This record gives sequence, structure tokens and C-alpha cells, in this order.
Amino acid sequence: MPNVFEQDGFRFFFYSNEHAPIHVHVRRGGGEAVFTIDDTVELRESQGLKMNELARAQQLAIEHMTLIIEKWNEHVGR
Repeated sequence: MPNVFEQDGFRFFFYSNEHAPIHVHVRRGGGEAVFTIDDTVELRESQGLKMNELARAQQLAIEHMTLIIEKWNEHVGR
């Protein structure tokens, strides 16, 4: 699982066999969420994260959107 970045206890990463559209997985504690990255960052699914954790994870994904897209393109070979 390639890491994209870690901050505030959140780990943003991709799985080895990723597929379009661009998205990033986020873990904190026992919870995980997936955000789709396009012109915006949208929550696709979540399990085990509180609303304030999801809000912070989304804020971090927005702040690091360029990095996530760059790492995605490196990872999937585009």
C-alpha cells in the first residue's frame, strides 16, 4: 500500500491494484474512508470514523489534492 502522506494521525494511501476514478483511502485508528478526487474532494464511503474525523480528513485531502493527484499518476503509471 503506497503511502501518500500522513498528518494528524491520518494515513492517506492507495492500494496496489487501484482503478479510476482518482481516489484516496484514509485510515485513522480502526476507521477508514475513501475520497474521490476530481475538481473537488468528495466522500465516497466511510466506516468507523466520526463526523469530525471525516471533516478533518476531507480538509486534509483538499489541502493536499495536488500531491494526491501527482502520486496517483505515478502509481498507476499515467
